[in-house]
Amino acid sequence: MAGPAPLVVPALRKHTATVIWAHGLGDSGAGWSPIAENWRRRGKFEEVKFVFPNAPAIPITVNFGMRMPGWYDITTFDELGQAHDQPGILRSRDYFNSLIKDEMTKGIPSSRILLGGFSQGGAMSIFAGITCPDKLAGIVGLSSYLLMEGKIKEYVPEENPNKETPVFMGHGDSDPLVKYEWGVATAEVLKKWGWSVDLKTYKGLQHSAEPREIEDLEVYIQQRLPPLGDEGSSKA
Repeated sequence: MAGPAPLVVPALRKHTATVIWAHGLGDSGAGWSPIAENWRRRGKFEEVKFVFPNAPAIPITVNFGMRMPGWYDITTFDELGQAHDQPGILRSRDYFNSLIKDEMTKGIPSSRILLGGFSQGGAMSIFAGITCPDKLAGIVGLSSYLLMEGKIKEYVPEENPNKETPVFMGHGDSDPLVKYEWGVATAEVLKKWGWSVDLKTYKGLQHSAEPREIEDLEVYIQQRLPPLGDEGSSKA
């Protein structure tokens, strides 16, 4: 099951890195593309290509079975981390992996590819990121949570190529939908398993993003995808 083609904001200079950013439930890639356009206007990340994938329209149980863009079904908002649509999660993981492979075939090493997202897209990015068979530059989950906690370790490759990949998380402490304590618990579990996680808290923020959070995301991307200039070697 495939959604519409991703929205792509190409690199302005020689393409040496890619950010793949996944939207939340009911949204679209176009909903997040303004962050890349804003960075473009400010002369940021000129070597970076931004890919904003679109989830397929699927029946969502909490929406009375109505179809909407979603990376997996949600059966309850009471405990999102336990409401697991395993087939949908694994299907989306495979799709995210295919986007990573597409960039690699274009000459971008996986170590110059960052995977992130918001809410459902952030949860998928954490799941797909720590289970990815290729070493990534970074993994980001904003207003997100851990999927398939009891089973996710089964999908981490034996060599665990992303064990040293820093994970950035951001969460509002007033989020009524994806509760703040779920984000805290996710960071604690990942740290317990050996990942380096930086969880930033945004006071008063509900289920959305805000300028402070986007600024922190910008800093993280700068750290993980520094410009290569003439050193870069890319075919696309």
